Amino acid sequence: MRWLELEGAVNARDVGGLPTEDGKQIADRRLLRSDNLQGLTPADVKLLIEDFGLSTVVDLRGTPEVTSEGPGPLAAVESVRHVHHSVLPERGNATDAAADALFLSGRRRDRMAQFPEDPMCALYLGYLEDRPESVVGALRSITDAPGTVLVHCAAGKDRTGVVVAMSLTVAGVRRDAVIADYAASGNRIGAILARLRASPTYARDLEKRPDDDNRPRAETMAHFLEQVDTRHGGVLPWLSEHGFGDHEAKALREKLVL
Repeated sequence: MRWLELEGAVNARDVGGLPTEDGKQIADRRLLRSDNLQGLTPADVKLLIEDFGLSTVVDLRGTPEVTSEGPGPLAAVESVRHVHHSVLPERGNATDAAADALFLSGRRRDRMAQFPEDPMCALYLGYLEDRPESVVGALRSITDAPGTVLVHCAAGKDRTGVVVAMSLTVAGVRRDAVIADYAASGNRIGAILARLRASPTYARDLEKRPDDDNRPRAETMAHFLEQVDTRHGGVLPWLSEHGFGDHEAKALREKLVL
């Protein structure tokens, strides 16, 4: 994994180098992923802008999170476009750190009951069912960005994990590599949780869940992608159903693949 050793983020990496099914690979410095950007230092901002050519930040956090955390350092950089695509229902103040709160409605309880051994898979399918416009909007923002794109949420593992996995799948990355990229966040879960606990926005939610419940498991992403295959025929058909057509899929592949 091509980790970005930032001073103010602990789960940041470049997905460049991931292999595609046709023997190519994702280009470097096209798509970055990260946890919350609130703590970026001036040196981090300089690295992202000058060395990585950052042009666009795709923020997957909910509105309550964005409001509570306030603007991060990149908000002051005029050359960086910020787009907000929350994949959580915009009700209440729940964050994805409090996954149990996201299953309170009847439909979500039913969804979780289908996956008693893997509730995070149910949560991920909920992103597609509850906020398809945000998932599509996030992929469209990646496609349309003139330079490097950074996708982030709070921890950089769940919401970011799903959007990045779908983007990589559209680009033709081998499924085993998509799953491995998702699971890599588990290598830094201690540092991720320490950062979240230092923020009043997330600290209380994290008290409700054992630490190990927050660790991304390769089986969860494999199960999620299998469910998308079974229910919709795959990531590409799901996207097509929601307005992200073949020409946009082709443009996303051209942007990401070397």
